[in-house]
Amino acid sequence: WPGTLHSQVAERAAERPDTIAVVCGEDALTYGELDRSANQLAHHLISLGAGPGHLVGLSVERSTDMAVGLLGIMKAGAAYLPLDPAYPADRLTYMLEDSGARLLITHH
Repeated sequence: WPGTLHSQVAERAAERPDTIAVVCGEDALTYGELDRSANQLAHHLISLGAGPGHLVGLSVERSTDMAVGLLGIMKAGAAYLPLDPAYPADRLTYMLEDSGARLLITHH
């Protein structure tokens, strides 16, 4: 498949916005919802300085929010640092400091 993951999602959203794209437990997002939410997050991240060469931490439980977070970070042009929220706080703090990530996405 040519193109990036986020460009493929945008293409599917344009073609079939009401088709289910992500399911996690009882929650589901259509391609349209996923693309809109990821675009909103990407614009917010860019307004905070995210972009190429930047690392954004993502610490969320497995959920549709995780898909939105990953896609939003990609759309902003940044790279993501996966941070398992089950890790001890001191481990997460170390990972953030050591990586140089300046932004963090969480559920809280």
